[in-house]
Amino acid sequence: MKIATFNINGIKARLPRLLEWLEETRPSVACLQEIKSQDDGFPAADFEKIGYHAIWHGQKSFNGVAILADGIVPTEVQRGLAGEDEDDHSRYLEADVFGTRVACIYLPNGNPQPGPKFDYKLRWMDRLRSRMREIAAQEVPAIILGDYNVIPNDSDVWSPTAMAADALMQPASRDAYSRLLCDGWTDALATHNPQGGVWTYWDYQAGAWQRDHGFRIDHGLLSPELADRLVACGVDKDHRGREKASDHAPVWFEFGA
Repeated sequence: MKIATFNINGIKARLPRLLEWLEETRPSVACLQEIKSQDDGFPAADFEKIGYHAIWHGQKSFNGVAILADGIVPTEVQRGLAGEDEDDHSRYLEADVFGTRVACIYLPNGNPQPGPKFDYKLRWMDRLRSRMREIAAQEVPAIILGDYNVIPNDSDVWSPTAMAADALMQPASRDAYSRLLCDGWTDALATHNPQGGVWTYWDYQAGAWQRDHGFRIDHGLLSPELADRLVACGVDKDHRGREKASDHAPVWFEFGA
């Protein structure tokens, strides 16, 4: 079973690239972020033509998450996080699929910091931690994956100095991420690449892709029940270099029985 995450940065603009990636790599489950589409505009029929069924939580022009599964319809468990009734951002979608709990997240960016957007990011991470604790208590195979908008370590960025003032690298952001790991979740990519140097995002500006000035913000955190089954993980880096590509590359995790 292969479960993947892909911040697609606009599902309508990137649909040909997304369908291309799905058919070439054929993940069992694909979690998408930044679909930037209202619910009624989601291109479910295009995915069904190649054998994928989807659930989605859309929003006009920005945010939005979706879970696709090969050959079956994911069983929705929850959309959105508890804790702030006024929060109408489409950033969290959770489902059961192939015997695994899958939560697709698009964590707030938090820039500019300091300020209200950064405060919202930290509150959202606290709310995510509460939900992850609830999932952990169920003792089910689970993966929480997506765009976390956190660079966990200096080894996860091409230049710590260049990103030092960014919300993605602030001590408070890193501390909140570290608390998730301390609760018993496994950062799969970091476990298989302890030396770092694996990027999942390259900005469109300043020739970042051409110069390999990237960083790692797309993560998959595994419950103990699923971490024991991890056999491989990686980044489909070449898809970032294709025409009209997202600024993120797909990240995948493969599990044994």
